[in-house]
Amino acid sequence: MASLDIVNEINPQEIDNAVNNTLKEVQTRYDFRGLHTEVEFNKKESRIDILAAENMKLEAVKDMLIKHFIKRGLEPKVLEFGDTEGSSSGSVKQSATIKEGIDRETAKKIVKEIKAAKLKVQPAIQDDQVRVSGKKIDDLQEVMRIMKGKNFGIPLQFTNMK
Repeated sequence: MASLDIVNEINPQEIDNAVNNTLKEVQTRYDFRGLHTEVEFNKKESRIDILAAENMKLEAVKDMLIKHFIKRGLEPKVLEFGDTEGSSSGSVKQSATIKEGIDRETAKKIVKEIKAAKLKVQPAIQDDQVRVSGKKIDDLQEVMRIMKGKNFGIPLQFTNMK
């Protein structure tokens, strides 16, 4: 019996690289010279904190971060930006949480799409992933093709194809 797992995994090292590249770009840009700007990645809480002098600079840093995510092969959909807050020093702060894993609602949508395809496969939700089993590898490849064509709001990867 062949199977594959549909997951949403992000490489934390690539996120760290994207954050460091964003910081380098901020340091070299003329419009940021002399202004206090911070971008830091908290691996334990899987969160990126951005601190900038004003809203316009904050938006520019967010755009740079998304650009570097794309350059590093990461999907910017994993970033969920929170509300902008003012800090005591007069600057603005924003946090972006990194969504990893497939939540229950999205997993149910994925299973529903797979069942609607009427292929001879059995999808099953397991924690933060969806396992798809079938007799033929061709059916699993068809499931992969269908899932790549759909937008679930998160990037999907396919692992453990056996």
